[in-house]
Amino acid sequence: MPGDAMTTQDDVRARVVGAAARLLNEHGAGALTTRGVAQAAGVQAPTIYRLFGDKDGLVEAVAEHVMATYVAAKRAAVADTDLDPVTDLRAGWRLHVEFGLANPGLYALISNAAGRREPSAATVAGIEVLRARVHRLAAAGLLRVDEARALDMIHAAGTGTVLALLEKPVAERDLGLVDALFDAVAGHLLSSDPVPEADDRLTTAIVTLAALAPDLPGLSGAERRLLGEWLDRALAAVGD
Repeated sequence: MPGDAMTTQDDVRARVVGAAARLLNEHGAGALTTRGVAQAAGVQAPTIYRLFGDKDGLVEAVAEHVMATYVAAKRAAVADTDLDPVTDLRAGWRLHVEFGLANPGLYALISNAAGRREPSAATVAGIEVLRARVHRLAAAGLLRVDEARALDMIHAAGTGTVLALLEKPVAERDLGLVDALFDAVAGHLLSSDPVPEADDRLTTAIVTLAALAPDLPGLSGAERRLLGEWLDRALAAVGD
């Protein structure tokens, strides 16, 4: 019956993804070959191509499987508006590092460090969660740079932290770097001086208004876009 065939295909897909995840966890990224996964899952290699298209498709499926709970937890934290946005960002940073250290093979495959031409779907999903966190900081008037710059810096620093720690044997890892590097990045990006310099005050005001502009009442879409262009121009002028 069609329903039985679909269930069988879903079962095979789940078995292949599970086998690939185990290989990654036990033997690292080098073990994730089509032949190795097929053998571990008890299927023929063409089955993997039929279900996933290619190795990248399989990696995406494994990443989705392993990261489902992780990404859901990050999104839940963003949705909790009672959290202080800086505390929320620190919690997300720690969770990101913990996931990378717990899943080194998968992290290497989904990061750009693995030589991918495009970021993985899992990476894109994580960046969108980070984007929401950064927007909360901007809306609270805490950013000293624009949102795009803050997003890029935090993402790059978080990825670098994981990769730097993974380069060392477990016993030699200095986990104090996790909070130390967060504090260094946050100190550059976040406004903490109660009486900042004039340029800092102006930058913070522009960034905050840019974050709130899409929700300003009484403006048309065209007017909001124009305001965004003006604010971008003003921010560039302050930075010169």
